Amino acid sequence: MGCSLEQAELASKVLIDADLKGIDSHGIARLQGYVRLWEKDRINSSPDIRVVHQTPSTAVVDGDGGLGLVVAPYAMKIAIEKANAVGTGWVSVRNSNHFGIAGYHALMPVAHDMVGISMTNASPLVAPTFSAERLLGTNPIAVAIPAKHQPPFVADFATTTVANGKLEIMKRKQQPIPLGWAQDKNGAPSNDASCVELGGALVPLGGTRESGSHKGYCLGSIVDIFSAVFSGANFGPWVPPFVSFLEPSCDPVGKGIGHFLGAMRVDAFRPAEEFKLEMDRWINRFRSSKAAEGAPPVLIPGDPEREMEQQRLVSGIPLLDPVTESLNELAKRFELKSIDPIG
Repeated sequence: MGCSLEQAELASKVLIDADLKGIDSHGIARLQGYVRLWEKDRINSSPDIRVVHQTPSTAVVDGDGGLGLVVAPYAMKIAIEKANAVGTGWVSVRNSNHFGIAGYHALMPVAHDMVGISMTNASPLVAPTFSAERLLGTNPIAVAIPAKHQPPFVADFATTTVANGKLEIMKRKQQPIPLGWAQDKNGAPSNDASCVELGGALVPLGGTRESGSHKGYCLGSIVDIFSAVFSGANFGPWVPPFVSFLEPSCDPVGKGIGHFLGAMRVDAFRPAEEFKLEMDRWINRFRSSKAAEGAPPVLIPGDPEREMEQQRLVSGIPLLDPVTESLNELAKRFELKSIDPIG
C-alpha cells in the first residue's frame, strides 16, 4: 500500500497479536478492509503524524489519515513520555482510522510500571437504548495493570454486547447469532448475522434496558466524547465507517476517527514494587475463588487471551475459508505469494 517498512511491520504485528490472542474478529481477517479504505483514499499510507496541542500531561495528536494500527502506538508513546515526566499522560487523537484491538495499546505502558488505558470510537453501528437509529460505535475500552509475579490484569471489551466482527465471523460460518447481540431495522431483537447490514443495529452492553443496556450506552458515549470531542475527530453517527456497507458522512463534524490513550505511573500513587505485590495478592485471591457448581475455575481479565496465545504460538492460527480466500485475493492483486492455511 506504500507504507514504510517500519509502519507495515507494526501494523502487521498489531493484527497478528489479535489473532494469537484468539480475537479473530480484529486480526488478519481485517486486512482486506484496510486495503479497501486505502483504495478509496481514506487511508494515508505515508502520514505525517504530529502533536498539534499539548500541556505537560496532555496532548492532541493528528494522525493525518494514517493507519490507526500505527497512529495509536505513536500516541501511546507520547502518553508514556508525559507520564515519565509528570506522573500521568493523556493523549486524544483525531484524523486516524481503525486501530485494531484496544488491548495492544493499553499493554504498552505496563513494561514501564504504568497502567495503560486505551479507547476508540468506531463505525456507527450501535443503537442507544430505546433507539432504532445507529448513533454510536462498539467503542471499546482497555485497561492494563502490571503485577509482580503474576501476568498483568488486562480488561479489553467493547461497550456493546459483542463487537461487529463477531457477527462477521458468524456470517462466514453461516450461523445465527444469539438474541441480545443485535436488533433489526425496526428495533426488534434479531438472530440474523446480517441484520446490521440490512439496516439493523448492534445493541449496547446489557442487550436490553431490563438487563442494563443503558449502562453500555453510557460507557459507549463516554468513549465517544473522550476520543472525539476532546480531539476534534468525528463523533456519533459522523464517525467514518470501517465496514463496507456504510459510506462516510458527506457532512463530517471533525477529522477521521478518534482515540484516547493514557498512561499512569504506579509510583505516582505508591511504590511500584509494593503495588505490584498487592496486585499479585488481588489476582491470586480472585483466581482461588470458589467456582459455582459445574463451572470452570475463576479467571482474571487477560487469562483467556494468554492461554490462547500459548496454544497458537505452538499450533498456529486457524483461518476460516473466507479469510484464506480474501488473503489470496489480496496476494493476487499485489502479485504476492498466496498462502497455504495450516488449520
